[in-house]
Amino acid sequence: MSTSGRPRRATIRDVALEAGVSRGTVSRVLNGEPYVSAQARAAIEAAVAKVGYVPNTAARNLALQRAQAIGFIVHEPHELFLEDPNIGAILLGANRVVSGADHQMVSLVIDSERDSRRVARYLSGGFVDGAVVVSARQNDSLFGAIGRLSIPATLVGRPPADVSVPWVGIDNRGAAAAITGHLVSTGRRRIGMIAVALDRDSGADRLAGFREALGDRFDERLVVARPLYEYTAGRTAMEELLERDPEVDGVFAASDAVAAGALDALRAHGRRVPEDVGVVGFDDSSWARRTHPQLTTVHQPARLLGERAAESVLAQLRGESPEPVGTLLETHVVLRGSA
Repeated sequence: MSTSGRPRRATIRDVALEAGVSRGTVSRVLNGEPYVSAQARAAIEAAVAKVGYVPNTAARNLALQRAQAIGFIVHEPHELFLEDPNIGAILLGANRVVSGADHQMVSLVIDSERDSRRVARYLSGGFVDGAVVVSARQNDSLFGAIGRLSIPATLVGRPPADVSVPWVGIDNRGAAAAITGHLVSTGRRRIGMIAVALDRDSGADRLAGFREALGDRFDERLVVARPLYEYTAGRTAMEELLERDPEVDGVFAASDAVAAGALDALRAHGRRVPEDVGVVGFDDSSWARRTHPQLTTVHQPARLLGERAAESVLAQLRGESPEPVGTLLETHVVLRGSA
């Protein structure tokens, strides 16, 4: 018992005395080094269990100048962090890889410029060794902090043209063109889009793919923009789209959550889906399977995106250069009842 009244923490010296070996031999075993006899290794392992020795990870990390933690940085409002199943899937994928490497994952949500400054200060304090970044915006000040501090980082999504950072993502433009092409193939003639998050690569590329697929049939008046991938955006935007053109018979919503809101707005206006209006989404998230009818959508491998991003950060920590710097994962159209 220590003089403070709390149980004394077992040390390497205690393990060495119990096992009858030197402290250096104990250190070699604990650090996984070779050149220790099987007999000595067995004695040390038994001694560790008997005296209750737990490695002082904080001291070890201080010596290595490592935090053994990876930041998971999401630039979205706090409520969307909880509502968007894609973010959750990316987080779970990243955490699987990070925890498998005996690192902690620290979630950091940016909801304002004040949050951006706070997170930048946190990064500069050395509390994380690297970062997975989700939903970064154009002209995001976070990129400046990452570059200035030389923190190993990987972005989920394509970075802005003037930012050089490893990334993993999907072909949003090609996938949007494919799902829009499906709407065209069902005979829809007045096709609109609820375009979202045009200040980041996913939103801008999905709009570009929609425009590309329609070609000469593209009508700027049938595009309604909203800032966030959320249910309420879909509902209000669908109402606005119906006001602009009551004859609209096809809608590409930029995410499944947005499409769910659009379906409810159409139902409130007495429009049947898919008989009167075909609706398609994007993500193949849990939203797509709990709507009525279920959503035709684009499947993107959200969990795998998180895994690959985390693997990239850990590789950088090992001193490896990510090759290629940008990686695209495959998507495909999933046909269900909404179109």
